Amino acid sequence: MDTKKDCKIPKCGDAAAQWGGKVVVGIKQLRKALNAGAARHVFLAEDADPAITQPVAELCGEQNIQTTWVPTMAELGRDCGIEVGAAAAAVVIR
Repeated sequence: MDTKKDCKIPKCGDAAAQWGGKVVVGIKQLRKALNAGAARHVFLAEDADPAITQPVAELCGEQNIQTTWVPTMAELGRDCGIEVGAAAAAVVIR
């Protein structure tokens, strides 16, 4: 499982195409995807509140879901095509 914090996120659109799914953005949507067993790859922002990202990272570890750390929330949000920062995003298969 890739949990290195120096990994770079591909543009989320590319990630979705690579894993054959769609992208969800935000902790609430990510938790729903994890609980439904739909998340295939999770992206977390290094500068987000650890109280938010750490439980998600642990859950991903328990579910054996690949996790990539992105340097900033702004970068993650921009890569996902939104105008605000994002603490988390995931590629999901439905």
